[in-house]
Amino acid sequence: MCLSIGCATTSKIIMRDDPLIGTLVKGDTGKPIHFAGLMDTLIHSDIIYLSEKHDNPMHHAIQHRVIQALIDRGYAPILGFEFFSYQDTPLLLNLVDAGKKAHSPKMEKAVEQRIREKLGWENQSDTMWGYYWNLIRLAADNDFPAAGLDLSATQKRRITRKGLDGLSPIELQQLFSTKLSNTAYESYMKSVFVSVHCGMDHGRMTERLYDTWMARNDRMALSVVELFNAVQTQDRDKADRKTGPVVIIIGTGHTEYGLGVLDRVHHLKPNVTQTNLAITEIEREPADLSHYLAPLSLEGFDPVPPADFLWFTQRVSYDDPCEKFKAVLKKMKTRKKKVKPSDLL
Repeated sequence: MCLSIGCATTSKIIMRDDPLIGTLVKGDTGKPIHFAGLMDTLIHSDIIYLSEKHDNPMHHAIQHRVIQALIDRGYAPILGFEFFSYQDTPLLLNLVDAGKKAHSPKMEKAVEQRIREKLGWENQSDTMWGYYWNLIRLAADNDFPAAGLDLSATQKRRITRKGLDGLSPIELQQLFSTKLSNTAYESYMKSVFVSVHCGMDHGRMTERLYDTWMARNDRMALSVVELFNAVQTQDRDKADRKTGPVVIIIGTGHTEYGLGVLDRVHHLKPNVTQTNLAITEIEREPADLSHYLAPLSLEGFDPVPPADFLWFTQRVSYDDPCEKFKAVLKKMKTRKKKVKPSDLL
């Protein structure tokens, strides 16, 4: 489930000249910051979130740059991926182990294909797979761990189809819950789901989407804490690199305003230091910086900026997916009107 419209990849990005593109700012003040200054902050964080729009190649390039900068400074981070389940972690670690040995290009391709199939990504586009494969390879080439964070695809589908109250006791036992619940956050997220579906409220389906969202955030928060705990077991690795920090590759929707995953990690591990870098597409229409930094005010939560840092990029697409959806819906209604009662006999 993706909380952003248009997860499909595009082959060509139409560029718009926007002064914010390439700008890196502090979320609380809007003041620009250089990359070196960003890294000076990140190296003192226990957990770093590199929040992305999944199909934007520039976002993955920035993630690669940040991780490489950590390596260059003598760190051995642990990578955690939203796009893989926590049950996929042994497969990712197998790949890291395989990266310690030299392989022919043919063997490298065969290893990649086997890993892709085992991770259930054979039906994803080559472009989307390539974004995450490049980051996995970065971990393998530099010999540091990579792990999955999320529920399995089957678990997510089951919750979306049946809702939490429709799951069997066995399934419920396999889910983790922080027990955090807030009606204001629930209302806000449901409004996001309706917006994503072009204003259509699917009633019970919206309820199940929220159940899935909560279960995923709880599981990912637990996974993040488990990775943080693993870092604490040794100060330096075998190559005498500083272990950590934990670097999380995740969609922006799970981290905005410190909610979703971040507040649950804080609940589980109050003293952990978290920093969220929101890699942010510019809006379809030109907007001032203040628009992007506007805090979200929800009852029970302190108003906070969207992230600790925002790094602005070009958009993948300027098309409005809802306009396309409305056109399809209009055609469907037109065809329905043309059907005569006799046609149904």
